[in-house]
Amino acid sequence: MSAMQAAIDKARVLIEALPYMRRFVGKTIVIKYGGAAMKDAALRASFAVDVVLLKQIGVRPVIVHGGGPQIGALLERLGRRSTFVDGLRVTDDETMEVVEMVLGGTVNREIVDLVQRGGGQAVGLTGSDGGLLRVKRRLQDGQDIGRVGEVVGVDPGVLEAVTEKGFVPVVAPIGVGEEGLTFNVNADEAAGAIAQALRAEKLILLTDVTGVLDADGQLIGSLSREQAHEQIASGVIRGGMIPKVECCLAAIQGGVGRAHVVDGRVQHAVLLEIFTDRGVGTLLTR
Repeated sequence: MSAMQAAIDKARVLIEALPYMRRFVGKTIVIKYGGAAMKDAALRASFAVDVVLLKQIGVRPVIVHGGGPQIGALLERLGRRSTFVDGLRVTDDETMEVVEMVLGGTVNREIVDLVQRGGGQAVGLTGSDGGLLRVKRRLQDGQDIGRVGEVVGVDPGVLEAVTEKGFVPVVAPIGVGEEGLTFNVNADEAAGAIAQALRAEKLILLTDVTGVLDADGQLIGSLSREQAHEQIASGVIRGGMIPKVECCLAAIQGGVGRAHVVDGRVQHAVLLEIFTDRGVGTLLTR
């Protein structure tokens, strides 16, 4: 490819992105960040660039992150075994101390530093700051699994204050109960609830798979709410993808403009999903 053709191709990309950039200026986009996108150095760098670029053009990104593997690794080093019920970590008081140390400390700080090294400004928060995430104890199929929280309310005031000052909020999914006790919260659920409270234009879940797949294993580019329910009922959408899709459906039902399940293993996945015609994941709409 000649240098001139390469330059022309770059111009085409910018032209394709321009209407999307105009559309999303001033709008909030909530990104759930986790999985492979957090582990690989090149993916971490590309994610930081994506977030900084969004902020620079006037979009208001909010990051909600996970950290399950990091929690598991520290528990293992401490000689503690992780137990799960339907994918949720059983969290006793000692495990919760590790959860807060990892999510609210190590991982959150790393992501803040990542965004700042990319040229942006970020502030780390947990869902217990300013009463951001209010939760109740979750019973999974009637079973008490410890300090695992179900979101019952969101007060976005602290996020709005941070965003208005020009910072990118980075939120660890730790909620607070009525008596001030902290709880471990599923990161997808936390991101969806925050997106609803902020009336976000988009909710983006970065995953370790291509997106939502059809019966032949091919990526589904877009799904309406009705189509998604049909695919779940028929068994096409199954396993760990069901809670992610249900999280997206709840978000758009609750006022979020659109939701996306995106392959976080693709460099610049966030920009490609938002600013190109085809995107790189599955778009869910009303």
